[in-house]
Amino acid sequence: MLASQITFTFLLTTFFVTIGAKPIVEHQHAQASAELRSESTVTFAGTAPQSCPVTQPPRRPFVPPSPYPSQTNPDGFWFGSEKLWIQLPTDGTWKHLPHYNPTDAAFRQKVQWWRQGYNWRTESPPHLSITGRRLNSAAPSLATDDQASAAGIGNRMGDHASIITGIFIPTVGCWEITGGYKGDKLTFVIWVAP
Repeated sequence: MLASQITFTFLLTTFFVTIGAKPIVEHQHAQASAELRSESTVTFAGTAPQSCPVTQPPRRPFVPPSPYPSQTNPDGFWFGSEKLWIQLPTDGTWKHLPHYNPTDAAFRQKVQWWRQGYNWRTESPPHLSITGRRLNSAAPSLATDDQASAAGIGNRMGDHASIITGIFIPTVGCWEITGGYKGDKLTFVIWVAP
């Protein structure tokens, strides 16, 4: 009789495990499907997801006024107007940014801002303000260098003067960044990749 009870218990356990496993398998399948669907929105290193509205090259490209440089890097484009412009990456992504301080998790990026008529001799230090917020998730605001400084190209800084500043981005993700100078503002969206 003991052997028949063991056999019955085994059969009963097998029955309930088999019946009980179906919802677990269906749940696992549904979970795997959801993960596959979400993977389509997850990005590979260095690419912006469709959910991040990165600033794209305009149909009619902005060309800086003379004597400022009109060419950009092969993987970049000018964005803005004569009042304030910058160079952005064509793929909308800043990749492999360094950490300025090994004990700080923030990513560091230097951004060069241009303005027609900016005079580094009379406007030093330039009073550029920068703000930024992460669009795809809550995050601390980005921080900036204490003050911006003048920059230029070659020996003709007077003709090509620009404003440069460092920003500290606390996390990877989709960021909207706004620069302001003398009442003029320029806003762009960038994907910050690890």
